[in-house]
Amino acid sequence: MGYRFELTRSKWLKALLKSRVFQPALMLVTLFFFVVAILAGFFGTPAGSHNFGIIFVWIVWWALLIIVLVPFFGRMWCTICPIPGPGEWLQRRGIIQRTPGRPRSLRWRWPRRLRNIWLQNFGFLAVAIFSTVILTRPGVTAWLLLGMMLLGVTLSIFYENRVFCRYVCPVGGFIGLYSLTSSTELRVKDVQVCREHTTKDCVIGTEHSYGCPWMVFPGNLERNTYCGLCTECLKACPKDNVALNLRPFGTDLLVAKGRSLDEAYKALIMLACALLYSGVLLGPWGWVKDWANMATLPQWAAYAAGFLAINLLVVPGLFWLTTAVARRVGQIQLPVKRLFIDYAYSLVPMGLIGWIAFSFSFVFVNGSYAVSVLSDPFGWGWDLLGTRSVPWTPLLPGLVAALQVALLLVGLVFSSIIAYRIARQHTRTDVQAWHSTLPVSAFLAGVTLVFMRLYLG
Repeated sequence: MGYRFELTRSKWLKALLKSRVFQPALMLVTLFFFVVAILAGFFGTPAGSHNFGIIFVWIVWWALLIIVLVPFFGRMWCTICPIPGPGEWLQRRGIIQRTPGRPRSLRWRWPRRLRNIWLQNFGFLAVAIFSTVILTRPGVTAWLLLGMMLLGVTLSIFYENRVFCRYVCPVGGFIGLYSLTSSTELRVKDVQVCREHTTKDCVIGTEHSYGCPWMVFPGNLERNTYCGLCTECLKACPKDNVALNLRPFGTDLLVAKGRSLDEAYKALIMLACALLYSGVLLGPWGWVKDWANMATLPQWAAYAAGFLAINLLVVPGLFWLTTAVARRVGQIQLPVKRLFIDYAYSLVPMGLIGWIAFSFSFVFVNGSYAVSVLSDPFGWGWDLLGTRSVPWTPLLPGLVAALQVALLLVGLVFSSIIAYRIARQHTRTDVQAWHSTLPVSAFLAGVTLVFMRLYLG
């Protein structure tokens, strides 16, 4: 298993995570800001730089999510996300205390064919196509947020547990994938204890806890992908066999069990979108940004077609060819499809770091808007905290490019190491593994050079 440090050895942290107040309290706080963002989108100023919905969703929240929460805490955002809250509380008929009986819903069965992240892949692409519009028009952001919450409530009426979070949420899909790199995990301490404990309280719930709303059995949990860190299993386990651990970054990327084509495509989509966002929003091609921003419908349609083609055909096609070469030079006997899936996980660190580098471009430049927007969230001239007049001030403008380059080089090395270790799972010798890794590393190097070209000009 490798090195682990159990954080829940701390009595105060364990008591906090086992408290029924902890998660709902955080969700209510984020729900407040979520509602303010929606109201600001509908009724606030259309100027994005002075609208709470734009600044706090697409700069503050995004920066915290992609730079801090996902790399260091995995799916912690899912612990406090307000979107599934109303639907889950409706099912449970309460917010804090455990309501007796089974959560209420019509108990429809989620289609077996959709028990994967393909819906999340296509949902993310659907949002991404409109990203420039969403990022600049508060009303569109408000409709998106409201729509996601209403969808979550609707699904909670028909289906038990967090079907929306596990199979539908476009944000949850990439959080789950990138949480494979995280330094935090929730796991059982001893698998044998789970096997011998027949009542499975973590699955069915107890008097003081619910069964896992993510439909996961902790005793079989080997990856972060589908664990939403709700800590219900920690509350339920009578054997004190569930722990929150620190572990080396990227540990789950080497777990062969659970690798699948839908997740492989998610890795490719996220990497392609990071490149495309950087090109559209930061590149020198103003006409591309105009097309993405719906200057005219035909231009946007052409942009959308190109966007989808690059995500679904061009980048996966190039990586398929890369995998075929890697298979041949490494003398690997696996089918190309299987190796394509496995090697796609080596793209996850590069994709995550690419998104972090992209985020630096606007977080450091526009983050200071958050200070004034806190006092005047609707752009109506309020000064609630006395910060409305704080001027826009870019942070470390001369260092952003250097930070991006350093990050990208770390991503290249990290991903190449993961590629080698995956290759080693399929080869008899180190030499074969190195030979097979070279084409994948060349692909990663090409991606790194494209990112650098976009950031350095």
